[in-house]
Amino acid sequence: MRAAIYARVSTHNGQDPQMQTRELLEYCGRRGWTIEGEYVDAGVSGATESRPELNKLIADAHRRQFDVVIVWKFDRFARSVSHLLRALETFQALGIEFVSLTEGVDTSTPTGKMVFPVLGAVAELERSLIRERVRAGLRNAKAKGKHVGRPKLALDRPHIARLRAQGLSWLKIAVKLGVGEGTVRRASSASAKTPSETPLAND
Repeated sequence: MRAAIYARVSTHNGQDPQMQTRELLEYCGRRGWTIEGEYVDAGVSGATESRPELNKLIADAHRRQFDVVIVWKFDRFARSVSHLLRALETFQALGIEFVSLTEGVDTSTPTGKMVFPVLGAVAELERSLIRERVRAGLRNAKAKGKHVGRPKLALDRPHIARLRAQGLSWLKIAVKLGVGEGTVRRASSASAKTPSETPLAND
């Protein structure tokens, strides 16, 4: 089987990627797999989804240059459960297996294939937690009296009236002012908060 190994170390932990690659190469040797590619991102944070060597690995996967991808540990490969699941689904669609040496996961085995529904459930939980954190942040901002949403846009109502008097359509006025047509119409018909302008949400 043709194999590709991937390793990553960040700048702040002082690790040597050779520790990972050595164990990955030994594992491939024990299984009699041929190494078709070594991809190592050194000094790259795990929070970064786009990495030069990882991008190259994904591109080579689409070219079917190997049959299996081996990593030392999940967190060396993916930045989140959702990221890992997307990558595994891509490999699955391409007919490429995935092995995580430390976790003992091998998607070429029946037991290894069970990782997909588990990761899917965890990824959904991860997304739900993110959504709830966002909503909690918005509620907290509103409680503190902060404006939440698109910034207010002050339109000069008399200027809109003058443009209308010149025969311009609502659409042309909207284009001229760089806003949506609905915004212009509402500004024209709304009760002015001041004699000269009414703040409205931009479309």
